[in-house]
Amino acid sequence: MKAGYFGDFGGCFAPETLMRSLHELTESYEHFLKCADFQAELSDYLRDFVGRPTPLTFAKSMTEKCHGARIYLKREDLAHTGAHKINNAIGQALLAKKMGKTHIIAETGAGQHGVATATVCALLNLNCTIYMGTVDIKRQELNVKRMQLLGANVKAVERGSCTLKDATSEAMRDWVTNVNSYYLIGSALGPNPYPTIVRDFQKIIGVETRQQILSITNRLPDELVACVGGGSNAIGLFHAFFNDQAVKMTGVEAGGLGVDTMQHAARFATGRVGVFQGSKTVLLQDEFGQVLDTHSISAGLDYPGVGPEHCFLREMGRVQYTFATDQEALNAAYDVARMEGILPALESAHALAYALKRAPQMSRDEIMIVNVSGRGDKDVETLSQVLS
Repeated sequence: MKAGYFGDFGGCFAPETLMRSLHELTESYEHFLKCADFQAELSDYLRDFVGRPTPLTFAKSMTEKCHGARIYLKREDLAHTGAHKINNAIGQALLAKKMGKTHIIAETGAGQHGVATATVCALLNLNCTIYMGTVDIKRQELNVKRMQLLGANVKAVERGSCTLKDATSEAMRDWVTNVNSYYLIGSALGPNPYPTIVRDFQKIIGVETRQQILSITNRLPDELVACVGGGSNAIGLFHAFFNDQAVKMTGVEAGGLGVDTMQHAARFATGRVGVFQGSKTVLLQDEFGQVLDTHSISAGLDYPGVGPEHCFLREMGRVQYTFATDQEALNAAYDVARMEGILPALESAHALAYALKRAPQMSRDEIMIVNVSGRGDKDVETLSQVLS
């Protein structure tokens, strides 16, 4: 496999002005990955600041309702700041500080990566600028206020669809003109080495899950489920199980208003291969190669491309990908809140929607694990639609 690629996907398609920064990042990451002191410091922060390990919770009521597989929930919603994003943010921020960087640039959609980045920048005394589309600012107002309270400079993006892809583009433009800054990407995408870096900082999810399910049941699960936007929580869960061929893995994209409409973000359902924001991937584009606007009720899944490693895993048949619609996600979030006392983020609710359909098709001696990638505080206004 070529360096920086996952099969035919990935690579480093970036402006010449960024190549020196990307080479510096690659060399620094490879160095600190092997550095015992760096790994020890990271482990301390993950334990004492982030609150790892997060629990693996048996979903008793969901299991009873489905009359099928035993369902366990990996509780990334209980990590500090309320989502898995903090795992990667603390890792990259520590790396940036070791590299001598003092200013962090980031993008955010649902706001959870923005909150995580603002949090670790406050912790490590780093300046922080976060780009966010105006559409997402409106629907994720709580997280915007959290970022500002933590000291971040939140810059509204009014270009294009005013969502995550446009925030990412603006962050990259900033980085081009401020190459001495550090661009802290929140998902497993972008130019090499970012997909690998993000996966490596998120794989703690799967490492813990594997240990926990073996301790609880003395066996591996039959199926893993996670939502997929850019794909960081999913790749984090899946990575530790790649070589366990008996473990099925399912990624759930945002079906929006339906994949037969133009209002969705199900890249694997209708997308085609292309180059987008630094890497070769599968994305939603028209017949002329123009990137299409996307739609999802969940801001974190509202993105036209997907991480290149997911493209490779789908191509090789190791992971299957499906989708859940807006309404299915809303219903799942409501049902899980009422059944389990857990209010999931709308992103996570896509995975839970699939689980509630899939578990009844499985036998009662089978085990399913769903990654609850974040909590739903930020989505309360949207979720309240279910009550109206």
